[in-house]
Amino acid sequence: MCVVPVTRNPEHQHHPNKLIGVAMMSSAGEIFCTMACVLACLASMPPPASAATGDGGILYIPSAASLAHCPSSCGDVNISYPFGIGADCFRQGFELTCNNNTRPPKLFLGNSTTQVTYIYSDLSVEVPMFFNITLGSGMNSTYNMSWEAPAKGFTIPSYNAFFVLGCDFDVNLFDHVRNPIGSCMSRCHGEVVPNQRLCNGIGCCFISLQKNILGFQATIVRADAMAARSDSMHPDIMAFMSFEYYTQNATDLFSSWTNTSKIYGATLEVAIMDQPSCESAQMSNASYACATNSNCRNASSSYGGYYCYCSGYSDQDNPYLLEGCPADYNPRHKEHCPTSCGNMSVPFPFGLEEGCFGNERFRLNCTAAGETLFSIGYVQYHVNSVSVEDGTLTVSNMLYNSSSGKEAIIAKMDQNGGMEMSGPVEDEFDFSMEYDIVIKWAVTNSTCQKAEQNMSSYACRSLNSFCQDVTHGLIFMGYHCICSSGYKGNPYIQDGCQDINECLLTNNCHGICQNTPGSFICTPCPHGKEFDSSRRRCAISTKQRNILLGTAIGTGCGLGSIVIALGVIILANKWKKGIQKRIRRACFKKNQGLLLEQLISDESATSKTKIFSLEELEEATNNFDATRVLGRGGHGTVYKGILSDQRVVAIKKSKIVEQIEIDQFINEVAILSQIVHRNVVKLFGCCLEDEVPLLVYEFISNGTLYELLHSDTTVKCLLSWDDRLRIAMEAAGALAYLHSAASIPIFHRDVKSSNILLDDNFTTKVSDFGASRSLSLDETHVVTIVQGTFGYLDPEYYHTGQLTEKSDVYSFGVILVELLTRKKPIFINDLGAKQSLSHYFVEGLQEASLVGILDLQVVEEADQEEISEIASLTETCLRVKGGERPTMKEIEMRLQFLRTKRLRKRQFLHEKDGDIIEPLLCPEAKNPYEHMNIANDTHITHQGMSGSYSLEQEFAPSFGMPR
Repeated sequence: MCVVPVTRNPEHQHHPNKLIGVAMMSSAGEIFCTMACVLACLASMPPPASAATGDGGILYIPSAASLAHCPSSCGDVNISYPFGIGADCFRQGFELTCNNNTRPPKLFLGNSTTQVTYIYSDLSVEVPMFFNITLGSGMNSTYNMSWEAPAKGFTIPSYNAFFVLGCDFDVNLFDHVRNPIGSCMSRCHGEVVPNQRLCNGIGCCFISLQKNILGFQATIVRADAMAARSDSMHPDIMAFMSFEYYTQNATDLFSSWTNTSKIYGATLEVAIMDQPSCESAQMSNASYACATNSNCRNASSSYGGYYCYCSGYSDQDNPYLLEGCPADYNPRHKEHCPTSCGNMSVPFPFGLEEGCFGNERFRLNCTAAGETLFSIGYVQYHVNSVSVEDGTLTVSNMLYNSSSGKEAIIAKMDQNGGMEMSGPVEDEFDFSMEYDIVIKWAVTNSTCQKAEQNMSSYACRSLNSFCQDVTHGLIFMGYHCICSSGYKGNPYIQDGCQDINECLLTNNCHGICQNTPGSFICTPCPHGKEFDSSRRRCAISTKQRNILLGTAIGTGCGLGSIVIALGVIILANKWKKGIQKRIRRACFKKNQGLLLEQLISDESATSKTKIFSLEELEEATNNFDATRVLGRGGHGTVYKGILSDQRVVAIKKSKIVEQIEIDQFINEVAILSQIVHRNVVKLFGCCLEDEVPLLVYEFISNGTLYELLHSDTTVKCLLSWDDRLRIAMEAAGALAYLHSAASIPIFHRDVKSSNILLDDNFTTKVSDFGASRSLSLDETHVVTIVQGTFGYLDPEYYHTGQLTEKSDVYSFGVILVELLTRKKPIFINDLGAKQSLSHYFVEGLQEASLVGILDLQVVEEADQEEISEIASLTETCLRVKGGERPTMKEIEMRLQFLRTKRLRKRQFLHEKDGDIIEPLLCPEAKNPYEHMNIANDTHITHQGMSGSYSLEQEFAPSFGMPR
């Protein structure tokens, strides 16, 4: 059964009010609680200026004091805002008119003829809706009737029903657009019996409304001939719209046959129509009708609109006045409140006295017999238990308030024989059912997020509590409070949530339990004890005592074994380190480390070459990790390393060398360590503790000239002509320094573009002295095994084995050709065959087709005089006979002269034109190469050659060339 408690004005005792509370539904012995309040949010237009609604009115929230001058009643009908009579006494659309010419005075909607007999606190009114009908005596005599809402915003709620009194007729009811609502019939056999209790089709029938309607139309048809009635004062048939509760008690219908004042009129719900919905109304703060602490709900009218309501139950509340809704919840209660009724505890927010409960919804009543009662409107329940932890209230045995009787319940039967609500539902309560009624409640209909913003009314007062939203299905109810995990008690009072001693409860601790705030700590039983589950404490078991001795013996043996094993490992490591140390010391001596120490002992402290330990270099290169390899060349592998002082270096690990070369290597290291030239890679030191020596150079970050000239030409940074002159001049200066300015002449023996590096500022650095040889001051050449790279090797050195400074000059000439043509030393010609770049250049020079083989950028940027001078210098460098080649010093001077001449010419032109000299070496490519690369060169000796292109092929035409 669906029970709907009612709040109404005590002065209007004869009429039940609409539902504002809780609905209960029972089926098959179980009661299931549900919340169902779905009001459609439909589009709407503001009400027209009409006689029913008035042309003006207030569009703001007034105070009660500002309305003190307004009439409060008309006849026996009390008037409450937003309804009102007179200027500034009503909200727009709610104007009333009082006709004082009648006795008693009558109240009407605006200037219309729609009379108002009662105004409810929930913005609805009662209007008389009676129809006296006289049908003809003939069969199928028909009477048509209709009623329309007086204005937009007025609807007939679904808890009304259409009643018809009389005999032998059929009724069909339609809404205002002729959609069928229902039908009923009444039959009589003799006179109508006034005592009958139900409007069951004998002298009376009714049609329930299935939904809110804006008006209705009805057709009443005579079923058969009706005998003339002796009482001619009664009309044949009476029809009216009224509360559906008449279906439960039809006595009033027949007693009211002659007195319509006893028949209640229909209730019309009225919506505020200045905005179509709550959402749009709340955006228009200036005209929003709902006062502080009130709530807004969309109206069910098809025209839209909204209405306001207070969260409490008091009829004195008025959500349309500034002070109309009291605070929704008071988290503080007065001292010395009774906390029990009979044997049942009554915790806050529930209370028995004024000031002892959170709000009116939590008021409980304690009877003299010690029973606790909970009221919702006119319905009361016996309270069996209250749980603030679960947010539930268990009740049973529904009672009725003696002042209202059962007529206070407005409900209608559903298809299953249960009951469903016929009015709005209070949001804060929900029902579920086993044997008793379990009410699921919330503090207010606010969300946790919103409630936490107002700490003065926030309900969760205990420090160890938190807020949780409450829902029923998809329906939001509000929030309630819960003690945090590990705490128990009342979260609605200060310090109400107390710590739970988990150690006194069943838990998973199989050891020593120690309680902590909100939790517990479980410590395993001490050694030698076990957990006794029966006594829940640690104890020594008989079995444990029996195995203690065995455990001690096993532990001792195990520890002894571990100590012995660790000792063996430590001794083995020391022995291994000793062997490594002796091997490294032997390598140091074999590699003439003592001699090198003496040779470099006289160097200054600032530039002193360091002899590194192998351990230092292993740490710097992550034990010579393959990911640290920068490149591999003919003389060894180069690794990137980071020294302990954070210097980044290049560490060259040479290939295995013969013992006879060690003395010469040491001498060369001593010499190279004394080279201080800005265009020569600095040698920081070496390591002699490995089988082969390791050299430590400064790290050059921007790659090689070879990469800059011959790497991916589609994404290349084109070298300007000025860049090429500068690089050639700096490289020539470094080689000239090695040949003549060093203390002992040094022949590089492997001059090539891949051994010319570029640092962060693109300054030229000559590197890779692995094949270099030094001469005494009285020597002019040295006989060695031929070493070099295809395309760069001096043909005279190749045929004679005599290494001179002119061998480096020939190799430098090939680099000049690379700069001029941007071709590799050995390249594939147009016929698909390999060809020597030096021969290709000399032939082009002899055939006067030099411009055709030059790089287009050189042709565009260099003038003919410069090209001729460079070509002439290059040709002299590439002569087959070394004696006819210039020295590196001469080459440096000619390049310096040519570059100075060009810079002066450019400066003169820029000064003349007013331009600024452009920077060199394309600034958009600051660091095109992230590592130093040693190309996979092809090195040869007299014993063998590699590749399909041989040095004989390269040098054969050289000896037949004219000089």
